Amino acid sequence: MNERVLIIVGIIAQYFMNEHDFSSEREIVEELLSAGFKEEEINAAFSWMEKVTLQQPPETDQMLLSPPLIRVYAPQERQCLTREARGFLVKLRTAGILTSELEEEIILKACQNDGEVSTLDDVKSITILAMFASLQYDGSREIDCILEDDWNRLYH
Repeated sequence: MNERVLIIVGIIAQYFMNEHDFSSEREIVEELLSAGFKEEEINAAFSWMEKVTLQQPPETDQMLLSPPLIRVYAPQERQCLTREARGFLVKLRTAGILTSELEEEIILKACQNDGEVSTLDDVKSITILAMFASLQYDGSREIDCILEDDWNRLYH
């Protein structure tokens, strides 16, 4: 986008921020034309503004704004959780299904298994119970997907 179009966008934004009452888009266009801007530039500015305001932001934008948290498993946790179980928790966390608090709760419960190694199925059961117990969580769709091993439904 060229500099003049950006200037037009800035001018339009200032008009709206200063609460100028334009009864139509035409008034703004006429003022911009009288200020020496070309009609193509004005149309490009309006098109760009419309595109930006109507565009749904991708969900990944929010993830990009916050730094990713990486859970490092302690040696004791690695001994009590199978690699598949740890991978499952990582997958749920990166998909945004588990909060860090809920993930910690699941790991603690899985490691309290009297010295036995918690398998993927064990961790799935603990995860479902923890999700149901979480008062603020309404994830019946996610729970169904976990039970059925249907990861595609989680992302669509």
